[in-house]
Amino acid sequence: MDVIALVGPSGTGKSHRALMVAKKHGADALIDDGILIKDGKIIAGSSAKKEASKIMAVRRAIFVLPGHAEEVRAAIEEVCPKRILILGTSENMVQKIAKTLRLPPIAEIIRIEDIATKAEMAKAQFYRLKEGKHIIPVPTIELKPHFSQLLIDPLQSFFKRSDRFNKRRAASEKSIVRPVFSYYGKLIIDDSAIKAIVQSVMKAKDFINKIGRIRVSRIREGDEDKGLNISCEIVLTYGNHIPTLLKETQERVRDAVEFMTGIMVREINIMVKTLYVAG
Repeated sequence: MDVIALVGPSGTGKSHRALMVAKKHGADALIDDGILIKDGKIIAGSSAKKEASKIMAVRRAIFVLPGHAEEVRAAIEEVCPKRILILGTSENMVQKIAKTLRLPPIAEIIRIEDIATKAEMAKAQFYRLKEGKHIIPVPTIELKPHFSQLLIDPLQSFFKRSDRFNKRRAASEKSIVRPVFSYYGKLIIDDSAIKAIVQSVMKAKDFINKIGRIRVSRIREGDEDKGLNISCEIVLTYGNHIPTLLKETQERVRDAVEFMTGIMVREINIMVKTLYVAG
């Protein structure tokens, strides 16, 4: 099994073009917004578009909610796809999904800018932002048990009828849904809230004697949030293996911030200012 990815800002038409990209690159399965799709059917997972808030939707999409990753991993082992296409808003996101699902390293990353024009991406963003329309690359009949209240109408690509008509249609049909969170306004998590999460995680560690300044910087491309860089200064208690403690702290801070905010953490830089020696 190998893995490829389609990357682009939210609402620029990735899901609309997912089946085309999968076919062109020989991917027989894809992962989009928390679900595993194969042969036009939802095999496992739960769609982020069913979540009631944008934050929960992001957490669902990156498989950090309890039991979600385990379910999809088991399904992948069972159906044994030859190639999986992962959709994500950034390279960091698709890499994280591949790691969480214990998939092989991503062999190729395709960018939405390379397969869609600026006008096409702008049109897709209009329907996403102004009308709250989201596309899921599976036939409408597949979604009815899951999205009965959220379905709008199907998108179909029609072919001339042949012996393989039904199979080709199932492989190309998409559906439009309007998630609950589409009706809400913008959600903003202030840097002070992120700093509070970092401080809470670090305070729980006996080997951290004092927490100094915490800095949070956001990585942005236009209006798109691409993740966070976090840095902080600490005083450690003397007598422990420093590299081990710092690595553990980095992992716990990253997991806590991503779980609670749904924002990707790109870097966590920890500076040990000094060591505390008990008298």
